[in-house]
Amino acid sequence: MSHRRGSLKRAAALLIAALLLALTGCSVPEDGTEPSDGAELTRYQASFLELFDTVTTVLGYSSSEEEFEAEVQTFKDELRTYHELYDIYNDYEGVNNIKTINDNAGGDPVEVDQKIIDLLLFCRDMYEKTGGKTNVMLGSVLSVWHDAREYGIDNPEEAYLPDMAELESAMEHTGFDRLVIDDEANTVQITDSEASLDVGAVAKGYAVQRVCETLPEGLLVSVGGNVCATGPKPSDGSAWVIGVQDPDGTASEYLLRVNISEGSLVSSGDYQRYYTVDGVRYCHIIDPATLTPPTLWRAVSVIYSDSGAADALSTALFCMDRESGTELLAEFPGAEALWIAPDGELIMSEGFGEYLYEE
Repeated sequence: MSHRRGSLKRAAALLIAALLLALTGCSVPEDGTEPSDGAELTRYQASFLELFDTVTTVLGYSSSEEEFEAEVQTFKDELRTYHELYDIYNDYEGVNNIKTINDNAGGDPVEVDQKIIDLLLFCRDMYEKTGGKTNVMLGSVLSVWHDAREYGIDNPEEAYLPDMAELESAMEHTGFDRLVIDDEANTVQITDSEASLDVGAVAKGYAVQRVCETLPEGLLVSVGGNVCATGPKPSDGSAWVIGVQDPDGTASEYLLRVNISEGSLVSSGDYQRYYTVDGVRYCHIIDPATLTPPTLWRAVSVIYSDSGAADALSTALFCMDRESGTELLAEFPGAEALWIAPDGELIMSEGFGEYLYEE
């Protein structure tokens, strides 16, 4: 098990209660059933901790447990495929994945599954639209921070910050011009032996979106906080109620709740994956402009129809001031955002308030 897997599983264990509460925040009868056109549907929930190194939860209503279990298994099987393809740390027999591409950096093109080609083309598009704030070619820089963070978590009294000269040297190997994507030949090549892909800012949300597009309507899924609704609750057609966590509260304390009938809510923040050096918290998100974790916001949540784009946007907005972030958000019609400032102030985009849940 890599250090990254260990730290994320520790974090996932702390977050599971919050995820379950967020997903079941709506009110239902004590017996767990609700009427629907004369038929009785039962609410079911399943959780597992195997894929994308995080807690995955599926919530839905079904006429039988067997029917719900079959839907969850289909979701899990599909998500596993993306998990293996987008993994940057582990090999899988017979699979050329992102790690395979990184291992061959500076060498020949690697033939890959179309799902990898599609992801990387999407990432290149988001790189351009976010002005480089969401950059999956930042692997060399993120690796330096990853090593420091994991060491600091395991050895808090010896926690250190990466040397800026080392970060600046790594930044020289992060350009998208070092990534060659051949859509016709289904190959990917990193031309710089010191460059590497890290798709963590996008892959999870992108995978969730692709899989949810194949699921029945009326399910709610959360993969490490990437929440996606495939339609309103089939029990009564109402929206799902999802909590936005308070960065300074416990895992079950929310600043507010939102109604989502279809689409995604994705959050990025400094309160989940971080370490502390001399009493200062440093999160896992790195601003390519400063090569350090941003401090403009405690968290940013994005509501959008596409979970992959919402994932990329939440990362980019976390690294941007409000004015720049608002301009970027305008390029994605229908996207709304909530910024949580360091002093606790809540700043909403123009249409975010329409999603607020009121009891």
